[in-house]
Amino acid sequence: MNIALIGYGKMGKTIEKVALERGHTIAAIIDSSDFDINELDKSDVAIEFTQPDAAVSNIHKCFEANTPIIVGTTGWYEHYAKLADVALEHNKGLFTATNFSIGVNILFHMNERLAKIMNGFSEYEVSMTETHHLQKLDHPSGTAVTLAEGILDSIDRKNKYVGLLEGEKAELTSFDLQILSKRAPDVAGFHQVRYESPIDEITLIHNAKSRLGFAQGAVLAAEWMQGKKGVYTMKELLNF
Repeated sequence: MNIALIGYGKMGKTIEKVALERGHTIAAIIDSSDFDINELDKSDVAIEFTQPDAAVSNIHKCFEANTPIIVGTTGWYEHYAKLADVALEHNKGLFTATNFSIGVNILFHMNERLAKIMNGFSEYEVSMTETHHLQKLDHPSGTAVTLAEGILDSIDRKNKYVGLLEGEKAELTSFDLQILSKRAPDVAGFHQVRYESPIDEITLIHNAKSRLGFAQGAVLAAEWMQGKKGVYTMKELLNF
């Protein structure tokens, strides 16, 4: 399979290594949002890991080139519904995930099931923490937002999530789900969901040891997406 890499930072380089090990060809390396769609001519699929302000333009260019795109960038999801509609209306291929790690997607599944159970136990207060490397611009992380949405769908006593960077203060109500975001050197990704009562606590944790898990998942998504049209996520790939 011929893969275009859109974004060639640490993630892009890790994806390149995984793709080559799995027998694929890197047909294009694009490290600027100001690129010509003709650069995608020899690619069966594109994998995009850039910045939030570039992702939407990159998706549109892949649509124009009729190249299915795997999007790992987060922080642009206010545009998701519109882009998904465009993909469906014009028969384009769009695969998105707030996190491509297989382990994190198992965590998402467990988180949703646990939230349904914990809805019946109001003595437990739920909160979240996420920690990432200093270069991550958006907060809360896309992964944390996905976890929060899984909780809010089932916990009636929570109405919305409130993201706070470490050190920030805000007036929170009992209906708010707090997500504390921390930034530290060389942290690939740490996410924690905690249910705490006066007598005990229940905790779900995923700690990424490196970027390799994200890269492997992105390449698996590209393999799965080849030749497909429509809008997909990791739920379809993993058949959850």
